[in-house]
Amino acid sequence: MADDSRSGRAAPPAREDLVAAYKRLLQVYLDRRPSGMRLKIAKAIGKHRSFVSQITNPAYPIPVPARHLERIFKICHFSPEEKQKLMAAYAAAHPNQSKSAAPPRRAGTRVIEVELPVSGNAEVDREIEDAVRGLARQLGRIARRL
Repeated sequence: MADDSRSGRAAPPAREDLVAAYKRLLQVYLDRRPSGMRLKIAKAIGKHRSFVSQITNPAYPIPVPARHLERIFKICHFSPEEKQKLMAAYAAAHPNQSKSAAPPRRAGTRVIEVELPVSGNAEVDREIEDAVRGLARQLGRIARRL
């Protein structure tokens, strides 16, 4: 931490340092898992393995996108303590984003997971995901009429 000479207090850590801190923690947790975990994550989020290497390596400034956190926790079978520690560090680095990492469920809804193949084309994968979400909304409208 840098010293703020006017106030005599230490300056807060830079965002890059906070990102590196939670990525170090993530790296430790991933290193405890069986080999091949980064490849599993890449397939699950529809990204290349090099992207996962960048978002899990503290040397790279690329943050972990909030939308991928829950999937990473699930795939890696993080303990509640590991998840809590990582989310606390993530919230320090991204105070506005961490609130959207796990969107709250509306009353009377449920979450199901659909496993789809990765096409290798990010645009096609997004279109497929949008179509599945659209179908879910349509089914919800039908269910509300019953």
